Amino acid sequence: MSLKVRVGKKYAVYLPKQVVERLGIEEGDILILKVEEGSLILKRVERLPKEIEYWSEVSPEEVEEVGEEISEKMFE
Repeated sequence: MSLKVRVGKKYAVYLPKQVVERLGIEEGDILILKVEEGSLILKRVERLPKEIEYWSEVSPEEVEEVGEEISEKMFE
């Protein structure tokens, strides 16, 4: 699938509804943005089921922080 999107204020890019629905993206989801050979690649980070988040000793915020650190190191 290939679609055109427009860059808005503050360089915001809004994903088309059909893409969001097809990939199951929800507000607040984390996406990894990668620049590769002049292209942007967005990948959705799989989210933990709510039950796992509830019973986990680590908060979702801590998991997100670690994930962001790992992502930054991967794309350096």
